[in-house]
Amino acid sequence: MTKLHKAYIGGQWLAGNQGSFEVDDPATGEIVAKVADVSLEQVEQAIEAAHQAFGSWRRLSAQERADLLLAWYHKVGENRQRLAEVITLESGKPIAEALSEVDYGASYLRWYAEEAVRANGRTLPTLPGGRRPMTLKQPVGVVGVITPWNFPLAMIARKVAPALAAGCTLVIKPAAETPLTALLLTGLAEEAGLPPGVINLVPGTDAATIGHRLCTHPKVRKLSFTGSTAVGRILMAQSASGIQRLSLELGGNAPFLVFDDANLEAAVEGLIASKFRNSGQTCVCANRILVQRGIYDPFIRRLKTRMASLTLGPGSLPGADLGPLISDRAIARVESLVDQALEAGAVKTLGAGRVGEASRYYSPTLLESVTPQNPIWSQEIFGPVVTVTPFDTEEEGIALANHTEAGLASYLFSDTLSRAMRVAESLDYGMVGINEGIISSATAPFGGIKSSGLGREGGQEGLDEYLETKYLCLGGMG
Repeated sequence: MTKLHKAYIGGQWLAGNQGSFEVDDPATGEIVAKVADVSLEQVEQAIEAAHQAFGSWRRLSAQERADLLLAWYHKVGENRQRLAEVITLESGKPIAEALSEVDYGASYLRWYAEEAVRANGRTLPTLPGGRRPMTLKQPVGVVGVITPWNFPLAMIARKVAPALAAGCTLVIKPAAETPLTALLLTGLAEEAGLPPGVINLVPGTDAATIGHRLCTHPKVRKLSFTGSTAVGRILMAQSASGIQRLSLELGGNAPFLVFDDANLEAAVEGLIASKFRNSGQTCVCANRILVQRGIYDPFIRRLKTRMASLTLGPGSLPGADLGPLISDRAIARVESLVDQALEAGAVKTLGAGRVGEASRYYSPTLLESVTPQNPIWSQEIFGPVVTVTPFDTEEEGIALANHTEAGLASYLFSDTLSRAMRVAESLDYGMVGINEGIISSATAPFGGIKSSGLGREGGQEGLDEYLETKYLCLGGMG
């Protein structure tokens, strides 16, 4: 494991030129590792390594790249438990969720191994004069990848797998809170036989400097980022100088609509699955719960019972439903949001707040009487806090759901097919879960609109993000 605390550049495991930084266990606050802190010069070295590897990697046949992705997929499967334990150690999420994340991330490696051989161009109808037009799909080039801490394996796999399948090479900056999973995953890629320079990993604490260089270096032709809308705007502006291609998966503010014809048990379970995964620390978590007034009271009764049954504890504890929040800063932010919401008129009907003075555990909390004027309405909570707002008509529910600059995920529960389709088409979001709280899949495009970003990950669309279309016109063919 010693080498897995180092940066990985050009096929070499290297110490950080700026020393190392500490990684802690959110459940205890104890330091569990010291990881290489790279310098800007090492980032430049990684970009150059990726550039040098690009020529030979793109020339491999699609089947050869697919075989290497499959080999990596199998390495992940063989190390499933080990990977999950590392995810839990540094992110705090329950081990069952960590195991699910490993499987989810691995599904992208397998899916894009299969898609690699389907990056097809087209032969177009003959033009006048015997000209023959056709298109080719070619890799974008070197890709910079910046990933968040809440899914330290899956967010890398979801970006890296299609890039590799397309023939791109990569420089990856993992979150400083959770670099160990990224390092272990990269080590497994090396074991699977991926050539030196194809994947480069640059852990570090100076995210702004690393991000700026990935945006402005002329040899980095695309950036894929998952994180906050505020940082996404900065990266987008920085990328403009080089007309760099972008995939941005940014913040969400997901509405969760429950109509009076919904199956209440299914709606409550869907909300629990969506809201409390990773203790509410996901960009697609249900954030604003909108309940039609006719079923409001029975829904709240069921929801309170279900929330009260959730168990807090270290992620390594069997049966724990909720682990700690990622950092002291994160739990302080949730506390502040709840305090502001209460001052603005929300009513807390369940929840005891922080559990223990110095801990990062926050009890499942229910806030009612939340209006669009409440400060918490426009915030991505990123914690186990449910805010509920009643509505009367379908039109009002849709208007409330769309009352945000975000446009990532949304959810609705209704047993009337016509209503479900009508509402889904009216929601200003890139993704809609209908009678379902968990929607992400390697086979489907994941992404948002408005201030939630641009581009898609997953499905055929995810492969297209890393491909350029080249048009060829063959003359003299008549």
